[in-house]
Amino acid sequence: MRAAIRSREAHVEMKRLAGGSLRAAGYNEREKLLVVELTSGTYQYAGVSPEVWRRFSSASSPWSYFRDNIEEEFAAKRVR
Repeated sequence: MRAAIRSREAHVEMKRLAGGSLRAAGYNEREKLLVVELTSGTYQYAGVSPEVWRRFSSASSPWSYFRDNIEEEFAAKRVR
């Protein structure tokens, strides 16, 4: 899946990720903005480091990484 989400803050190209409620995610390094598409909606997380994105997008279980390291650590803003 190569979709793009445009928001006021940034343009983010999405990468398909599977597991749990996770559908896709994308990252804008310049803005340090992570966008995560879940079955319940699409959310933005600001202030996410490139290292967190790298670990999340390459994790053997992205859903577990998301729950343990992103969902609990960063404030979410629903965009869809």
